[in-house]
Amino acid sequence: MAQPKATVLVVEDDPAISRGLCDVLVFNGYAAHGVADGTDGCRMALSGAYDLVLLDVMLPGMDGFAICREVRRQRPTQPVIILTAKGSEDDVVTGFGAGADDYVSKPFSLRELMVRVEAVLRRSGKPVGDEQIHIGGIRFDGANLQAFAGDRSEPLTRREMDIIVYLFRHQDRIVSKAELLTDVWHYTDPAVETRTVDIHILKLRKKIVTLTGGAELIHTVRGQGYRLEADR
Repeated sequence: MAQPKATVLVVEDDPAISRGLCDVLVFNGYAAHGVADGTDGCRMALSGAYDLVLLDVMLPGMDGFAICREVRRQRPTQPVIILTAKGSEDDVVTGFGAGADDYVSKPFSLRELMVRVEAVLRRSGKPVGDEQIHIGGIRFDGANLQAFAGDRSEPLTRREMDIIVYLFRHQDRIVSKAELLTDVWHYTDPAVETRTVDIHILKLRKKIVTLTGGAELIHTVRGQGYRLEADR
């Protein structure tokens, strides 16, 4: 029997959705285990036995956001994808704030699900490292995932640091959303419908503005993408 590509924990209390997710994962070469209770799901996610956790938001026992925060606290490199109902933007923002690597909206297409699963697994185990970037009066510290300006600091997620590093390395030009999805998110199909980049950029801009007192650093070029600039 072929070795599975990876082992995935599915924390979902709807039996039909859980069964469907597990079936799709197994069909695509993964090992999958479903659990319906949030408390049990958190315990299993913290066991270190899974390469990826697919995590519903509304769960009995312990909700998905609480699970994600606890997993991120105890196992900071554990890949987690949040499953959100109807693509609620509040859920997406809260999920990323809790430390999720990505999200999939219900109802989801099988193509979209597998694109996201494969992308998160490809980039897992590749930490930002100790790279430090200085721009616009801010020091972005990849080792500690913090940004500093004077006596102010803001925490960064791994993805936010990845974005800064990529934009910094290509600050001589505009970087498109598709390029970010390909080179930062590692999507094999950057045409997949997602607001992941927009939401991450929005959150990152807010942190930068808090540190600079008003300067954004990341500028949108309408219809083309983003550019990192200290001054305009």
